[in-house]
Amino acid sequence: MAEFLVMAAAVYLCIGLVFAISFVGFGLTRLDAATVGTGIGFRLLLIPGLTALWPLFLKRWTRS
Repeated sequence: MAEFLVMAAAVYLCIGLVFAISFVGFGLTRLDAATVGTGIGFRLLLIPGLTALWPLFLKRWTRS
């Protein structure tokens, strides 16, 4: 059971990391116009939160 939970968490985080990188590259300015022209440092700061909360941001991204 513990192995399954660890594997499920790893899959969730891998999907989240792939989503976060693509969202920072393509979807961030579409969702929030205030982020136009922001630097790489700002975008790197967003990656951990986007990785953890990727289902919420995916839903918001598809609605915009």
